[in-house]
Amino acid sequence: MPLNPALKAMFDAQNSPTLIPEGVDPAQMRETVHAMMQENCFAFSVPVPAVATKRDLTIPVDGGKIGARLYRNISGDAILPCHVYYHGGGFIVGALEHFDDVCRRLAGEAGCVVVSVDYRLAPEHRFPIAAEDSYAALLWVVDNAGALGIDPARLSVGGVSAGGGLAAVVAQLARDRKGPPILAQVLDIPVTDFTHAQALSFEDEGITIAPEKGYGPMYLRDEADAHDPRASPLLAVTLADLPPALVICAEYDQLQPEGEAYARRLADAGVPTTYAFWEEQIHGSQTFDRLMPEEAAAYRAQITEFLRNAYADAATPGSTAETMS
Repeated sequence: MPLNPALKAMFDAQNSPTLIPEGVDPAQMRETVHAMMQENCFAFSVPVPAVATKRDLTIPVDGGKIGARLYRNISGDAILPCHVYYHGGGFIVGALEHFDDVCRRLAGEAGCVVVSVDYRLAPEHRFPIAAEDSYAALLWVVDNAGALGIDPARLSVGGVSAGGGLAAVVAQLARDRKGPPILAQVLDIPVTDFTHAQALSFEDEGITIAPEKGYGPMYLRDEADAHDPRASPLLAVTLADLPPALVICAEYDQLQPEGEAYARRLADAGVPTTYAFWEEQIHGSQTFDRLMPEEAAAYRAQITEFLRNAYADAATPGSTAETMS
């Protein structure tokens, strides 16, 4: 289908639609992205109410420590489910504050504690550090469940773009390393395969945003890393025995084919899988409340419903339906 008219108008109005110019060093990249995210939040998103509790955390990891941020929208001592969230940014950029609104909404709408993980970024910290940081954060959350007010038996993981790929990796690592049981995984426009170039082009629609995996040379140490399932979860030997998944893809997104391929492999392996394909949408347009209020609300609602159902079903295993077609 044609690109959503509101998004088409946005691209037509941009003077420089490329996200990050080639040849820019990481520090400049992060400054550019921070400015863009600030501008987009003002121009495209609506204000999000504060949560009852928001506090920064420090998590020890191999070789150092990372930050995280906890969001809780229910006051008191209630023990809540927990969603561990991994932000996007191509493994090179992105920070907790860029996804603050997303996490506040999720904590309020899904009725859970959200722990957003500030994994270390490349090229200063190349693969597999982001993946290992992400898994270490999951373990830390479970080890500190009592102090955090969460129920370790109602645990989910999720993320967007690079973070969606990391969530898929964390689910695999938890299975392979006999880690904490995970109820559900939300893979939102995920990176799942570094071995294939992104072949889709949408320049006819005026979309010339830099490809997410264009950052690969700064993230991966060498070509062999692309074949490691911690970089390319699609290449894992088996996807059996993974948690139920919601995989979300957008029509005008170069990551769509590999996201769909991952959803199909999950379903073929017997994992209850819901695949949501959003026509007319681009990579990351789910936050554009001002441009597309109905679509943005529906996009968020599918995630909220999926998580609420997973948490509610924790007492009745096997009740989640497989909906991949």
